Amino acid sequence: MPLRALYDVPAPAKLNLFLHVVGRREDGYHLLQSVFVLVDWCDTLHFELRQDGQLYRHDLGPALPEVDLALRAARLLQQRSGTSLGADISVLKRVPWGAGMGGGSSDAASVLLALNRLWSLGWSRAQLLELAPQLGADVPFFVGGCNAFVEGIGERLTPVQVPKQRFAVIRPPVELPTKDIFSSPLLAGAKTGATVALFPADDASQTILQPGFGRNDLQAAAEDRAPEVAQAARWLRNRYGNSRMTGSGSAVFARIEKCDTIAVSAEAISSKNDASALASLPSGWLGKLCHSLDRHPLESWAG
Repeated sequence: MPLRALYDVPAPAKLNLFLHVVGRREDGYHLLQSVFVLVDWCDTLHFELRQDGQLYRHDLGPALPEVDLALRAARLLQQRSGTSLGADISVLKRVPWGAGMGGGSSDAASVLLALNRLWSLGWSRAQLLELAPQLGADVPFFVGGCNAFVEGIGERLTPVQVPKQRFAVIRPPVELPTKDIFSSPLLAGAKTGATVALFPADDASQTILQPGFGRNDLQAAAEDRAPEVAQAARWLRNRYGNSRMTGSGSAVFARIEKCDTIAVSAEAISSKNDASALASLPSGWLGKLCHSLDRHPLESWAG
């Protein structure tokens, strides 16, 4: 029987373990190298089939722009596939926008994957990946289905195995327009040497996944524009001994180092204390404990 609806479709966020600016294209886009890791901070989407070809988005949480990436993704897939079907798309937004966590891009990717199934299009992942860059630089990663070493402007993906990790993530109440960060004079001082010339050789992949490797070349520009980013970084560094901004947004994360000898009960107490500390952040600040994901929850939805 044809599908009539898909409910509780996840759209997970990502963290950049590092982000290095390694050059610039003639069209002005910066060339990057990064490792993107999926985490369990997710938006939730619901899809109901329409026979009239209409596409509507319904906001179940904070109001989104009239035409956001989710709706743009639906329109693009509808146009390129030639289907006469439509959908009601309901979005429960949890991942903060303007945070550098790829929330909008992840929504767009989940829309492509879900509508491919709801409309019985049978498109391959390769076909969906051809559409993804037209929606945004991070969308290919979320369509790709796994953690990845990312190059170019985000379109070149090399799968990587990332050890399971816990992260404390803070998002202060500021939004950072990507164009402002990339146009900052502070970015000009970023080192532009290649991160790992021989990646994905075994020794290189081991190097880049070490805690403390690399930097985020956009962080100085972000902290200059929004002192709250520096405040969040200090808060995490004082508690966990490390911190780093993710992407070009305002969210900052810290790795919570795993200790193999810790007892399960002690680890549970530690997690409770971490959650309590994040809940005590100033009004308007968001804090969450996240776990890395091995694969995208919808990875099997495209071949």
